[in-house]
Amino acid sequence: MQGTVDGFSYGLVTPVAGYVMACLGGALGLRCTTRSVRTGRSFKPGWLALGAASIGSGIWTMHFIAMMGFSVAETQVNYDRPTTFASLAVAIVMTGIGIFIVGYRGATRMALVTGGTITGLGVATMHYLGMAAMRLDGRVEYNTLIVALSVVIAVVAATTALWAAVSIHGFPASLGASLVMGVAASGMHYTGMAAVSVHLHTAPGPAPPGDSAAALLAPMLIGPAVFLLLAGVVVMFDPLLVTGEPERRTGVAGDSRPGVPAASRQPRQRGREPAGRAVGRGPRQGRGGR
Repeated sequence: MQGTVDGFSYGLVTPVAGYVMACLGGALGLRCTTRSVRTGRSFKPGWLALGAASIGSGIWTMHFIAMMGFSVAETQVNYDRPTTFASLAVAIVMTGIGIFIVGYRGATRMALVTGGTITGLGVATMHYLGMAAMRLDGRVEYNTLIVALSVVIAVVAATTALWAAVSIHGFPASLGASLVMGVAASGMHYTGMAAVSVHLHTAPGPAPPGDSAAALLAPMLIGPAVFLLLAGVVVMFDPLLVTGEPERRTGVAGDSRPGVPAASRQPRQRGREPAGRAVGRGPRQGRGGR
């Protein structure tokens, strides 16, 4: 028996809320990655880790906010708690691998392709692992072509986002990149959901194991949401993350090459003339003077 699947049980509330969280996580992650390529190596791992946690948490939060609007009319949908937690860990770890590759290698073609592929596969893995956490009185099946399309969207979106993180230093441009990233993450999610079909068991069985969406997902979403807000506070207190400008007042000059840490500016010593410039002339001798 074919189940009646509805991905918008609450109308536009869950898609809009999920999109906002994906944009927030993407914006924080992109700005942290941008900050990492313009700072010393001692602080680089911290900024990259914060960026990975922000992007991973934002995408995971978007996914499960959207899943709260998912329902099957003929059966209750519950979720397995360990698998749901595992999907969050996968999102953060695989996003972190991609971000660290680009953060240390810069915006080279190989780094972007490698990092974007790993990050995109991490986003797709998080999505389908989260789907595997569903427990219902039936069997979930997927359309292979649509699943492949969703993975391609995830990889392309991740590669574009990593390129923007190390190549775009202005805040307005990064904000626009985060909005595009939110569209791509939401597009990947709902493309993957379009591949879903549910075949119910012919004989009604016992209630599926696990927790309901309201009992499990709502409390779990509080943690990543609070983290994103705290990360936003950290970002707003760093002027370089907001403006994207080089640290002129600290004596650090920005390197124009994307993804390359800033070099130290050598202060000019006063009183020393550049080589090749004539030193001041002596007193003018009179005409015919010896």
